[in-house]
Amino acid sequence: MSKTVLIVDDSPSVRKMVQMTLAGAGYDIIEAEDGQDAFEKATSNRIDAILTDQNMPRLDGLNFIRQFRGTPQSVGVPIVFLSTESDANLKSQAKEAGATGWMVKPFDQNQILAVVKKIVGA
Repeated sequence: MSKTVLIVDDSPSVRKMVQMTLAGAGYDIIEAEDGQDAFEKATSNRIDAILTDQNMPRLDGLNFIRQFRGTPQSVGVPIVFLSTESDANLKSQAKEAGATGWMVKPFDQNQILAVVKKIVGA
C-alpha cells in the first residue's frame, strides 16, 4: 500500500512541483490550497505525512497544525513545514504546536524525497 502525503501550499506551482516529485516516487498525493482546506482533507482522509507552508490565506500553517493536532486523526502523522520563513521563534512555535520538522524554501527534489522517506518510513 502506498503512503499518502498531504501537500499544503497556496502556490499552485509549489504544490505541482512537490506533487510531481512525490508521485514520481510512488506516493499518493492530496493537495490543499490553505490550512482550512488542509484541515478538511486531513480529517476526512487517511494521511501518512503532511508538508505545509506557513503563510497562507484563511488558516496559516501554524494554526492548521494546532487545529489538526487536536483531532484523533493526527496521531502518528508527521508534519513538516516547507516555508520561506526561517525565524527561530516561529520554528519553536511550530515544534510546540506539533510540527516534526522544517525545510526552508527553495528546496530541491532530492531533499523533499529524502525527508518524506524518512518521516513515513518508506
